[in-house]
Amino acid sequence: MVIVDAHCHAGPGDGFTGPWDTSAPLDAYHARASRAGIGHTCIWAAFHSDYAVANEAVAAIVRREPQRYSGLAFVHAARDRGRIGAMVERAVRMHGFKGIKCHRADARITRELCEVAAALQLPVLYDVLGEVESVALFAPLYPSVKFVIPHMGSYGDDWRHQRNFIDILASLPNVYTDTAGVRNFDCLVAAARRAGAHKLLFGSDGPWLHPGVELAKVRELAIELRLDDRVLAQMLGGNAISVFGLGINGALPHVVRPDAGAGLAASLPTSEPRRSRNPTRREQFERLPPLPDGRVP
Repeated sequence: MVIVDAHCHAGPGDGFTGPWDTSAPLDAYHARASRAGIGHTCIWAAFHSDYAVANEAVAAIVRREPQRYSGLAFVHAARDRGRIGAMVERAVRMHGFKGIKCHRADARITRELCEVAAALQLPVLYDVLGEVESVALFAPLYPSVKFVIPHMGSYGDDWRHQRNFIDILASLPNVYTDTAGVRNFDCLVAAARRAGAHKLLFGSDGPWLHPGVELAKVRELAIELRLDDRVLAQMLGGNAISVFGLGINGALPHVVRPDAGAGLAASLPTSEPRRSRNPTRREQFERLPPLPDGRVP
């Protein structure tokens, strides 16, 4: 079983508001993750005034240790308007990035960003900063896009937002969440019970939160719910590998779906089949060369 940390920041910022826009060094994180048995990590830039520059710094990290790290392209949905497609295309084709990251602290998610994700068949990790109700607006419009809403919708640990998000997580087949920084353990329990373990990705919010501590929380979740080893492996790595298309060890592991699993997962509702993605946007990408992993946009 490969343990995948699906939520980690990396590289320099260019501000001094706090650690989140100053620098996200990985030296201590690397050692902590290794001790915890984490084999792979999804990373993206710290907050930055120019994400085209910040994404290049993340790409350099991935290039040095491709077996350890996979990158996501960070974009500012408002400031990068009109160039989101070009930024993401470069990150994917030149650097092999696996998805798109955006944050409501920068700007709310836009149709342009979602359309780029649909056209390039990429997942989107969007921090809604507590605005969980918006997920029910945009996610159904782009059923071919997998949306990961980190922190169960609230890094500020507002249990009201997290509880409200569980209904959305359970009802929309293309919406997922991660465990990063979720301190209200009962919210995690409720999310796993109602939405299913296949909707939860282990994430640490490194390098600032300790990946070993965050990992222990997910193991305790499995004990609490009496999940078998296959379902635990799904939360610790299988879900992230599936959502982000990570080619780890040359193959993707079998992900336990609710209709094929054991224990808790066997009683969960089956996700609806995906509908085809937007053909109009696709036409703009038809003549582009294949992606690094052989996918055709």
